[in-house]
Amino acid sequence: MSRTNGASKTKRQQAILGLVARERLASQDEIRRRLGELGLKATQSTISRDLEELGLARVHDADGTRYVAPGESASYGPMALLEHLLEEFALSFVRADAGLIVRTSPGAAAALAEGIDRAGLDPVAGTIAGDNTILVLGREGRTPADLERTLTTIMEATR
Repeated sequence: MSRTNGASKTKRQQAILGLVARERLASQDEIRRRLGELGLKATQSTISRDLEELGLARVHDADGTRYVAPGESASYGPMALLEHLLEEFALSFVRADAGLIVRTSPGAAAALAEGIDRAGLDPVAGTIAGDNTILVLGREGRTPADLERTLTTIMEATR
C-alpha cells in the first residue's frame, strides 16, 4: 500500500469513528454518504472492510438500528464503556457448565463481547459472540457464578 493510500485509509477510518460516535448511522450507505459530504470518497466494500477492521457493530436498540464502536472513545474508558454496554444491551445471564451465557438484543452481542474483552476483567478468559448471545469463559478456577457476579456488579454501578 502506498503512503498516500495508508494516510487516506487512516483519515477515512478516523472519520467513520467520529461519525458513529456523534450520529445514529444505520447503514453502510449512510456512512458512505456522510463520508462523501466530508470529501472522503469510498465504495461500499471499502466501508465494509473499514467497519470490520475498526470492530464496529451494527446493533438494534429501542430507537432502531445503528453502528457502535465497542472500544475506547473520547468519552468512555474500557470500564465506563462496559458499564454502558451492559446497561444498554445485556438482557439476561444464564449460568452453564462452560461459562456464562449473556443474552442481548439482536445484533448487539459482538459489541458487548468486545467491551467485556477490552475491560480486562480478572475472572474473564475471553468471550465468544453470536448475533444475540455471548459465551463468557472464565479463567481457570473461576465459576460461572463468579462471572455473573462480576458483570452484575458492573451493571449495577450504572443504576
